[in-house]
Amino acid sequence: MKKTLALIYSYTSYLVGLGAILYTIGFVGDFLVPKTINSGVPGNPRRAVLVNLGLLALFGIQHSLMARPQFKSWWSEILPKPFQRSTYVLLTSAVLSTLFWLWQPLPRRLWNLQSIWLKIPLWTLYALGWGLVFLSARMINSGHFFGIQQIKEYAQEKRLTSPAFQTPGLYRFIRHPLMAGFLIAFWAAPEMTAGRMLLALGLTAYILLALKFEERDLVRRFGERYRRYRKQVPMFLPRLDAVLGSLRKK
Repeated sequence: MKKTLALIYSYTSYLVGLGAILYTIGFVGDFLVPKTINSGVPGNPRRAVLVNLGLLALFGIQHSLMARPQFKSWWSEILPKPFQRSTYVLLTSAVLSTLFWLWQPLPRRLWNLQSIWLKIPLWTLYALGWGLVFLSARMINSGHFFGIQQIKEYAQEKRLTSPAFQTPGLYRFIRHPLMAGFLIAFWAAPEMTAGRMLLALGLTAYILLALKFEERDLVRRFGERYRRYRKQVPMFLPRLDAVLGSLRKK
């Protein structure tokens, strides 16, 4: 019974996490979902900026703090390791939902491109950015990314495994394609309001800062192997010679 409940918990957290990501697509893009980045009655702009910055800070603190090895070590005394990733996904989804709910609109337009020849490429880029997010997660074992694999191993009474260092697909050309996808999606905007600009700036700053801590952790974990990888492979923009070399081999 415990194992069945554990599996239900893992798949529930997966569905909630996936739903949060899908909602983010509509929220940032200002379409389809009930509450978007520009919806709502505008209030005092200064108050709106302070509230939104607080929400971004809440997301950044929760998302980054819980990913640190020191927190995981402390957390292991409270929550068994197989359940940590699923719980992390659930809590991140809860914080994101809070951000969606409480986000204050700042509808002032910074730019609004009317030309169809500009809109189509930017919307295409927006879609490609989110596609890159899902593809990157898939490449690095989405089951482990969302916490399903850990609880499956627990249910099967197997030893909990950790992903080995690997560079599949896009990871041969850039170190962080998943984060590159987020950055593309945040900034590919035919219409940029002050609210979306604040979100894009805040999350871009968070990503750049969080990756410094993540790479430090990866060096501690994988040592010289990751140091060599970091020297050879750029963070976000692939080297043209590496891409061309890969195409020639095919």
